[in-house]
Amino acid sequence: MAQIITESLVESLARERAFQLLDKGSAYEILGPFDGLESPHLAAQNIVPQFDDGMIIVRGTLNGQQTVIVSIEGNFQGGGIGEVSGAKFAGTLEKVLKECENGNKIYPIIIYDTGGVRLQEANYGLLSIAEISAAIVALREYVPVIGIIPGKVGSFGGMSLTAGLCSALIMTREGRLGMNGPEVVQQEAGIRELDSRNKQLIWKMIGGAVRTESGLADILVEDDIPNYQDAIQSIWNGEIKLKHRTKNVEQYLSLFKSLDIEEKITPEQTKEHFNTKPANVNTDLPASLEGGNSTGRKWFDLITNGEPSLSEVPSVLVADTSISGVKARVIAVVPNTESNYYRARKGEIGLLEGWTIAKYVRQAIEEDKNLTEKRLILPIVDVPSQAFGYHEELFGIYLSCSAAVDAYATARLSGHPIVAAIVGNAISGAFLSHGMQANRLIALNDDGVNVHVMSKKSAAIITQRSIEELDEAAKEVPSMAYDIQSFKKLGALYNLLDGVNAKEPNSEDKAVLVEAILDAYKDIQSSSIRDLSCRLKSEIAISSGRKASIQVREMIDAQWK
Repeated sequence: MAQIITESLVESLARERAFQLLDKGSAYEILGPFDGLESPHLAAQNIVPQFDDGMIIVRGTLNGQQTVIVSIEGNFQGGGIGEVSGAKFAGTLEKVLKECENGNKIYPIIIYDTGGVRLQEANYGLLSIAEISAAIVALREYVPVIGIIPGKVGSFGGMSLTAGLCSALIMTREGRLGMNGPEVVQQEAGIRELDSRNKQLIWKMIGGAVRTESGLADILVEDDIPNYQDAIQSIWNGEIKLKHRTKNVEQYLSLFKSLDIEEKITPEQTKEHFNTKPANVNTDLPASLEGGNSTGRKWFDLITNGEPSLSEVPSVLVADTSISGVKARVIAVVPNTESNYYRARKGEIGLLEGWTIAKYVRQAIEEDKNLTEKRLILPIVDVPSQAFGYHEELFGIYLSCSAAVDAYATARLSGHPIVAAIVGNAISGAFLSHGMQANRLIALNDDGVNVHVMSKKSAAIITQRSIEELDEAAKEVPSMAYDIQSFKKLGALYNLLDGVNAKEPNSEDKAVLVEAILDAYKDIQSSSIRDLSCRLKSEIAISSGRKASIQVREMIDAQWK
């Protein structure tokens, strides 16, 4: 019997994966290792950098179609996204977008093998993922953005949000898709919540088979190059209908409002829940007064002059108001100790919160679609993190967060000015979901205002360092620090406000913030730019904060044929 030879993506390196998929002889690499563009932030931490920074960009054809593949190397820093790798990813999609806008269709394919943000560069990763997400949302209007998750790492962290934004997803049984890695869930929630050593359970929860059966991925393939190529072609030619999951707000919100998690739901039961329409949706969700004591709630009440929330989900506050004559929709996420989702009771963004944000942002888009001047959208940012929990991973918290990202990005592209006011914590996927897609970021200069990827304790475990070592490294690499002054050094903040009491604001504090909001609003209105490129054009970004990000984009432009 003749031996059947297969070409594996799972067993290949990122560069091999890209060249294997494309037509023979058509492919060339952009910003390859011989360009010597490595991360400027790793050597200072005694980490050996890599000349391609673990991000492979290859352009060529697939079945004759112009194609660009972005392939992430999971063997380098766990496929983590830093400044250079993130800029290569975002800059490539931005370039493809410009080509499509000019009538030259190029089809993007993303091969995921990533744990999310590279913790050694932390906030650079957050900025990059926001820019990658923004580019995907814009690009989907021209061509399908296809994601492939073959294994071995999978797609986790903030990068799972970008996977959720893809037009279609191809997975293998070996692939995994989730927001919080099993080890991080166990660290944050305890082994009774999730035993990360139970590999069989993990794959049943977040593996390619269950994600496809539950409708969260589109095609499950056996690991052989022709299978991937056929799957891609079936998406391009319309055989596979694009589901636009992040736009199906009512479907998912109804599910998560009706879901009963008092007893653990097994992975085998997820397909039934996803594919069955909820019979009775409980619109009167339990609420507590806890949110009234949070920083986000205090600022929400101040800015809206005490307007009652429109939202049926108590942990997401929504109100329409006028800010010195400017019509605005204000949105805040607050604690709700009575939430059915016990891992999302302290102000985290969970299954309900992401979809609820998406609902009310999309509602504003629809209501204002025929208006010349669309209302300001104002996210009040005080979010400690996304929710870490078994059910959150089982039912795809990453997609909930993706839905919020999609809604904010769509609103921005539709002409809604978005100004995010960071008044408390702005951590990890919660910040990506609620704030990072804003045209302008403003923040209070206060010790209680922090921006980062995850808690120090978890970051120390993942990077195998002590908290003291992390703090020491942050002195050399500002992107690793938690304080808002360090975040300012990256150049993404439009304004950092001094002399404001973040935790106990009064009318004078309100006046300072309102003035800053109006200034940012006017700055947005004076410009025709609706993308996030302003974060690369500030004086701080150009001089120091995003020098590598800018250089990468310039080099992509120079090497683009």
